[in-house]
Amino acid sequence: MKQQIEESIKFIRSTTDTQPKGLVVIGTGLGKAIGELAEAVTIPYSNIPHFPTLTAPTHEGELIIGRFADYPIAVMRGRPHYYEGYSIKEVTYPLRVMQALGIDSMFITNAAGGLNVDYATGDIVIITDHINLMGTNPLRGITDEDHRSRFPAMSQAYDPHLTRLFEGACLESNIPFHKGVYVAVQGPSLETPAELRFMRSIGADLVGMSTVPEVIVAVWLGVKVVGISVVSNKAVYEPRKPKAETAEDINRSAARIAPKLAGILKIFFNKLSEKGKK
Repeated sequence: MKQQIEESIKFIRSTTDTQPKGLVVIGTGLGKAIGELAEAVTIPYSNIPHFPTLTAPTHEGELIIGRFADYPIAVMRGRPHYYEGYSIKEVTYPLRVMQALGIDSMFITNAAGGLNVDYATGDIVIITDHINLMGTNPLRGITDEDHRSRFPAMSQAYDPHLTRLFEGACLESNIPFHKGVYVAVQGPSLETPAELRFMRSIGADLVGMSTVPEVIVAVWLGVKVVGISVVSNKAVYEPRKPKAETAEDINRSAARIAPKLAGILKIFFNKLSEKGKK
């Protein structure tokens, strides 16, 4: 894998001189969750050696490198999912490439079902913790690679300082937010009412099919993480709803919220840029 990572980096660096410090991972339906980048270079995943080809709807499969609010970032427009048939190491391969490229923080987004009855479709939720119900772990089989412990502590997986910066950006934007626990499942089938009741009973506020593998690898690599969910649907506990949400409904709901998130992110990265200049 080290050789593959080196080959991926060599190609990416041949396309741009910008050295990204932050990574934004765009989730389902959130393609417009980030504005236009200055000095941007767009690289299709299909051009990058060893990058996976995406099959999930609304995941464009593009890496964009440039400057946002004068802060150098890389944007992954779409991500591979475990349910697409990739191994869990293939799912997290792009993040390993990005860390080797030089990023030290990751802003990861997703569209999630709202388990918490206080959440409404369209709400923004800052992830404070997660539960891994995917039945696998991206560090499985990894030994003490590059002197990194194979047993990283996950007690504070989501960076409190960067999270506070995002909270401040929400407040400046006059956009309310929640804080919650995200549970990840394999998918691709949507959950049964019994499964949803179980997830809520163990402390989950949100449910989705991504994010947790990348966060585990980020913590292992020493990358700081901010996690954001957009509530794309209400995850109902009882089979009474006349029409259950489909994947298409979830995509549409997330897409409606994406521009709002883009405004918050502009303020967030402005704060990071100002902090870096001090």
